[in-house]
Amino acid sequence: MKKIYLYSLVSVFLVMFSVLPEGIWGSGEILPAVRIQGVINPVLAEFITAELDAANRSGAGAFLIELDTPGGLDQSMRKIIQGVLNSPAPVVVYVSPSGSRAASAGALITLAADFAVMAPGTNIGAARPVRLGAGEEKKDDPLMDKVVQDAVAYARGIAQQRGRNAEWAESIVRQSVSTPAEDALKLKVIDFIAEDQADLLKMLNGRRYLRKGEEKRLNTAALAVVYREMDWRRQILNTVSDPNVAYMLLMLGMLGIFFEISQPGAIFPGAIGAIALLLSFLGFQTLPINYVGALLILLGIVLFVLEVKVTSYGMLTIGGLASMTFGSLILIETAEPYLQISPAVILGAVGLTAVFLLLVLFFVVRTQRSRFVSGLEALVGEKGEAVSDLSPFGKVFVHGEYWNAFSAQPVSLGERVEVVGIRNNLELEVAPLPQKEDFSIEA
Repeated sequence: MKKIYLYSLVSVFLVMFSVLPEGIWGSGEILPAVRIQGVINPVLAEFITAELDAANRSGAGAFLIELDTPGGLDQSMRKIIQGVLNSPAPVVVYVSPSGSRAASAGALITLAADFAVMAPGTNIGAARPVRLGAGEEKKDDPLMDKVVQDAVAYARGIAQQRGRNAEWAESIVRQSVSTPAEDALKLKVIDFIAEDQADLLKMLNGRRYLRKGEEKRLNTAALAVVYREMDWRRQILNTVSDPNVAYMLLMLGMLGIFFEISQPGAIFPGAIGAIALLLSFLGFQTLPINYVGALLILLGIVLFVLEVKVTSYGMLTIGGLASMTFGSLILIETAEPYLQISPAVILGAVGLTAVFLLLVLFFVVRTQRSRFVSGLEALVGEKGEAVSDLSPFGKVFVHGEYWNAFSAQPVSLGERVEVVGIRNNLELEVAPLPQKEDFSIEA
């Protein structure tokens, strides 16, 4: 009973750890904040909107998003922007620290903020949509034209709603224009440039914003910035959404399944492989997958399994490695570099797979060629003596016992023999050992 109570308490603690903190922000004396670093994906969008809702429920005076992103998925971006535009509390987007960028989806999120701020040495723009998983973009592509027109209207609408430069917003979509912080301030894309967080709070204090037609003022003089981090569940989901991590999990999963098939009964590699495969599928659901690439990787694993079962003198292994390499190169089809699998990761994964496969095949072959140590098969190779003439049947003395024997060659009584096989009815098949020649010279 004590163990049951302990497990129950642990379960309740985990639930509280992963759910309750989203609604605990405290009073309006703090400025709740989150950081966006990396690709904008569904996990990140869910996290930001959940924290924004929690901040509004707790009556926070404002909400801060520190931004550094190369872009991300359109649906995730729109979910974040929708939350920002409908937030009762004013949202501040701060492109920081120096050297950061608000590219692609990040540029539109910045435009949607009540207060758009950038640190010196940052840039914003390059928001032209890219078709995922459909090859190179063609000049006269009606479908892509519709996507671009929709993105232009969306960007202009956001800029006009926030009183920012709509022409510039259109240019970042049509021509992929990217602008440094100083030029963005001159073009009225952002509200001001802040050196650091202290400078940001100082410059935000007293700024006006509108809510439902009513003018309000932002008071940040006494606010303390408090950052929120993802819970363990979202951290795992966000990690596996990285294309390199998802790919490595895919390879680990397939190798685990391959080992389980080639060595049935190991259990642990198969279990780990199944878990890794499921996690990789979770990550790949947010990525533009080329199914031909996935099938080539699967074909490579099938060829590896056949190598264990069929004697091909390494040809199946070579074909499997080639199939896996080509499949990995085309697995994710997009022009966006942050959604592509690193060539170094592919090379490392294929190389480790080859080494692992060679080791497995080595041990499998060694096991198959190893000599039996028990049973009748263990007698093969043993030497003994004929206790009767074998022509072709007779008796031999082997391994301390008398056996019925068969010999394809005549064997005389007392002649040395070697067991070469086992016949039916516990009968040994033997062959005469070559007699040693006597090279002695009589005196």
